[in-house]
Amino acid sequence: MKRLIKLVITFAILGSAGWLGYEKWREFMANPWTRDGQVRSQVIQITPRVSGTIVAIHVHDNQAVKKGDPLFDIDPSPYLYKLRMAEARLKRARESSKGMKIEYERIKKIHAKDPGAVSQKDLIRSEINYYKSLADIDAAKEQLNTARLNLSFTKVTAPVDGWVSNINFQIGSQATANKPIMALVDKESFWVFGFFREDRIQHIEVGDDAVVTLMAYPDTPLRGKVASIAWGIYPPDGNPGANLLPSVKPVFQWIRLAQRIPVRIELEKPLPDGVKLRVGMTASVMVRPKR
Repeated sequence: MKRLIKLVITFAILGSAGWLGYEKWREFMANPWTRDGQVRSQVIQITPRVSGTIVAIHVHDNQAVKKGDPLFDIDPSPYLYKLRMAEARLKRARESSKGMKIEYERIKKIHAKDPGAVSQKDLIRSEINYYKSLADIDAAKEQLNTARLNLSFTKVTAPVDGWVSNINFQIGSQATANKPIMALVDKESFWVFGFFREDRIQHIEVGDDAVVTLMAYPDTPLRGKVASIAWGIYPPDGNPGANLLPSVKPVFQWIRLAQRIPVRIELEKPLPDGVKLRVGMTASVMVRPKR
């Protein structure tokens, strides 16, 4: 009797294990799955618009910031000087234009009373000088606007909510215009790339539900949807190599490695409590195709 009970229990365990294994296999075959996933986000390169010496830093590495928060300041002294020069040029252009207008009006009146007293050539020259002075005023105004804009660029602020990263400069460092100086991870732009084998792509469509399991939070699966499927990846073979000849890697005839196609997964919000996404995290992704 005891032997029979043991046999029944053994067969029950084996049967349960076989059934679970079959269910996992069926789920794997029916739902494309990959362990090759990665968390991504938009990373903004904070780039100064003007050059100068950094005189203040308002954040520290990996600090959370809100849109509009100050990041760092560039020495405004040279740009204040240029602003004052632009203001002076505008004032001089306006005063010069007043004189040109008075002269033009005087010559025009004389010509109206006695056409022979002033030549047509002098009248036209005076008119041209006056309108040129008006153009000089417009140019001076634009120079003033440019100076004001450049002065505003000396205070660099966060363009979005997120976290600053890779602060490799100090007060006294030289900032160069249009050269990135720090990174800002956009808080609201996280997504997951699942890199699926090419022979599984035909089972995936945009809009399918997805389950994302992060290595950092294995017990907290995240829900999402397939947002897009990449239309191409970089082909390593066939590109020009030495002497402009095509470079082709040798492969074994009986081994053919499947390419990996990126599938973008948009995560549902809000995220579960305690889950903090970071760029580059490893993830497993399972897609549940619509039946």
